[in-house]
Amino acid sequence: MNEPFVFTEDCKLETVSEGVKRKILAYGEQLMAVEVHFEKDAVGPLHSHPHTQLSYVLEGEFEFEINGTTKTVKKGDTLYKMPNLVHGCKCTKKGILLDIFTPHREDFLNKK
Repeated sequence: MNEPFVFTEDCKLETVSEGVKRKILAYGEQLMAVEVHFEKDAVGPLHSHPHTQLSYVLEGEFEFEINGTTKTVKKGDTLYKMPNLVHGCKCTKKGILLDIFTPHREDFLNKK
């Protein structure tokens, strides 16, 4: 995309799984921002990928597991996920995460 301005109304909200939707925001080769919307009790299954990822909780509350450790996070909390670490979450109060990846997630773009 590499656009200097990306407006939320121009970004499509796509269904990822039951109770989970995502909106791909700004991105370039080395960086990508993605908004992920969760309904209460929706699950982001355990997985890993070769990207470094930061997650910032914009709204709600989540039980996050990262590399075998589980903690509850809420609005304003941040998570750091090194490449290839197994991680996942359950949304305990309807919420939104802002995920930042480096490099960008080519697999997300291929699904658009």
